[in-house]
Amino acid sequence: MSLYVDGFTFPIREAQLEDYRPIAEQVAHIWKEYGALEYFECTADEIHLKGTRTFSDAIQLQEGEIVIFGWVMFPSKEVRNTAHRRVAEDPRIPELMKALSKPPNMIFDAKQMLFGGFRPLIQMADLSNGGKAEDSL
Repeated sequence: MSLYVDGFTFPIREAQLEDYRPIAEQVAHIWKEYGALEYFECTADEIHLKGTRTFSDAIQLQEGEIVIFGWVMFPSKEVRNTAHRRVAEDPRIPELMKALSKPPNMIFDAKQMLFGGFRPLIQMADLSNGGKAEDSL
């Protein structure tokens, strides 16, 4: 069994972050229903490193927007491919997407999203805390 990871990043308006959060939580639950081991979405905090191209450059971040960076981990590419098909067929998804992309308060524009599927090159986990997220997260 070989893990497989989908990674993504996109901008949203910072003022809409709290509107976005419950939708993202519902989407995360759906992916987990269909086989995802983990689902993460993070807001950018420190994304500038001298000499590198930033996420904000790559997604052409506009004033008032923040970067969302996320990944979904699957036990295998096969489970991931099945999950993609099942999520696409799930009747809850169109309603969630409509809530995200309905003008004039569009929260999410898929044309600004960067996405890819990845095979792990290396994998190292710190299991000293039992594999649980830190309390401060």
